[in-house]
This record gives sequence, C-alpha cells and structure tokens, in this order.
Amino acid sequence: MEILIFIVGLVVGSFLNVCIYRIPRKLSIIKPASCCPSCGNSIKPWHNIPVLSFFLLKGKCAYCGAKISLRYPVVELLNGILYVLAYINFAFPLLPFVLIFISSLIVISFIDFDFQIIPDQISIPLIFLGFILSFLPNNSSYLAQGIKDSLLGVFVGGGSLLIVSIISKGGMGGGDVKLNAAVGAFLGWKSALLTIFIGSLAGSIVGIVILKKTGNRKIPFGPFLSLGALICLFFGQRLLNWYYLI
Repeated sequence: MEILIFIVGLVVGSFLNVCIYRIPRKLSIIKPASCCPSCGNSIKPWHNIPVLSFFLLKGKCAYCGAKISLRYPVVELLNGILYVLAYINFAFPLLPFVLIFISSLIVISFIDFDFQIIPDQISIPLIFLGFILSFLPNNSSYLAQGIKDSLLGVFVGGGSLLIVSIISKGGMGGGDVKLNAAVGAFLGWKSALLTIFIGSLAGSIVGIVILKKTGNRKIPFGPFLSLGALICLFFGQRLLNWYYLI
C-alpha cells in the first residue's frame, strides 16, 4: 500500500508544480494543458510522467531543448515521501486532511521562495479545513485536540505573528500570519508556537549563511514556517514531551 501512496504522491506532486508556476502568475491551474514555458509546446502525457520523464528527457524539453528545472522532480519526490510518512502515521478519516495540509505547505513554500507572497486562496481555505478536521474523531496527539484547541491554534498561531508584524512595522508579512493561523487550526496552539520557534531557528541559520555569501538580508519566512509545521506534524508531541522533561 505504501508504494501506491507514494505513486499517488508523485502524481499529485506533478500537479503541485503546475500550482507553483501558475498561481502567483494569476493563471488558471485547470487549463490550458501543461506546456513548455520556453517554446509553448504542449507537453505530451509520456513526457509528463512524474520524476521518470525528467531523467528520460535528460532534464531538457523534448521540443526546444530548454533546461527543465530540477525543482520539478524534487517537488514530486518530496510530496511522495511525505504522503508515505502521513499514511504510516495517520488513519482515515484524518489522512485526506493531512495530505492536503502537506501539499499546501509545499506549494506555499516554493511560491513564497520565488515571489515573497503566500496566496490567500491557499492559506485561508486551509484555516477552515483545519477547523473542520477538529470536529472529526481524533486519536492522534499530533493534531489539534478538538475544536477548542483548533480555535486557540488559529488565534495564538496567527496572533503571535500579527503582534510581531505590528511591532516590526511590516517586517512580518500578512501571509505568514495567515499561514501560521492555518498551522494552528490543524495542529493546535502548542504546535503553532513550536512551529514559530523551529521556523525562526532554521530561518536564522539559513539567513546567516545567505547573508555571508550574497549580502542579501531579506529571505521569505514561509518556507521555514512550513518546515516547522511539517516537523510538528510528525514529531511535535515528542518534542513537546521532551521539553516538559527538561
């Protein structure tokens, strides 16, 4: 079953690449069919097999020879691997919600990395989806524990970054606020705060490296929040238990 879930993750990952490219450019994610951004030729189905086609085509467009970004198979593989981890750790009816959460974080991360924006059409529905999830029977300690925890997660997770945004006078974007509100809706208020801590720690480390190499002081926070959220999704309760033992 894990192999099937992995394949599903790869196929969905291919669609995520479409979303990553088209959403920030305000293009439809439904039509037209996928095409080469360099020459405009439609991509044949056999040229669009997740991961495999990239290597068969040697990372180049079948028509014009333009280089295909390594990001495409990376996104597909990342989504496939995370789907398998989710399948191992979460059962129905929770699993579909968790899979949507994972894929949304991937799309948000790459869009924010490229454009420094987090689309509302992803983060806001994610808040409501997390709230709906809190109504379902839940035997997982890694997700929000009921409606109250989900609501607190929205207000504590989003509110914490909103305060930072106000104090820093725009140093924290509104997209980050809504993203962590969505994280809180799914994972609860404790994990929302832990997500901020992990994201800030990872962002600081990467930021220092980038600053030394390029001198660029501005890096998007969304990918690091997403990383923190994924760590909390699979290891959050263990990290919190470890913290309580200190």
